[in-house]
Amino acid sequence: MEFRGSSVYDQSDFFSNYMKRRNREDSPNNAIEGPIMYVLVGNIQNVTILDLGCGDASFGKELLNLGARHYTGVEGSEQMVEASRSNLLELDATIHNETMESFQYPSESYDLVTSRFAIHYVSDINRLFQNIYQTLKEDGRFVFSIQHPLTTSSFASKQTSDKRGNWIVDDYFLEGERKEPWINNIVVKYHRTIEQYFTALRQAGFTVQDLREGTPKREHFSSEEEFFRRKRIPVVLVFACRK
Repeated sequence: MEFRGSSVYDQSDFFSNYMKRRNREDSPNNAIEGPIMYVLVGNIQNVTILDLGCGDASFGKELLNLGARHYTGVEGSEQMVEASRSNLLELDATIHNETMESFQYPSESYDLVTSRFAIHYVSDINRLFQNIYQTLKEDGRFVFSIQHPLTTSSFASKQTSDKRGNWIVDDYFLEGERKEPWINNIVVKYHRTIEQYFTALRQAGFTVQDLREGTPKREHFSSEEEFFRRKRIPVVLVFACRK
């Protein structure tokens, strides 16, 4: 079956299998993307945060424990919303059961907007980046991760949900929909080049201050085999921007 946006996370089997994968010590989220996000987010003392595609809000819980003033999560999946509200009990947080596209962005309301591995599900990033720009306070920051465009250009080497041992890079400059086999389902993502992301950010008004491609570091992996596998091709792209 084919799913768009966050709808796949409301499938019970998919949700439980995803959470097991997501929480693996050597998952890309934990071993590569997470450490970069924390470095680029930096000091969040007394900061108001909007997290787009917040999932179970475990990131929000960590940010609040590190000193953030208030956390707002936006999540389209009802199952993820339920998990996020359970994670944030008695913390200064608000969760909206909305998509990034349907959320009503209040003007100049947040110091920091974040998004982790979610924006590649959005078809219109120009509109999204404009909404994020106007919802940030002056000098506010936008830090987000996506699946690296080298891995979304073609799924010819990924015909099943099994772990890939090789990658085909093809149709790189052909922007648009991609259908990926993932955890026994088909999910729709949107491929764009690094240049297209950069241009959309600049057109929205952002200054791009940093960019990371997820260079693996040995200390973040429990498995040496997985560490060397992840050195073969970038799977993460992270931008840090300022209004």
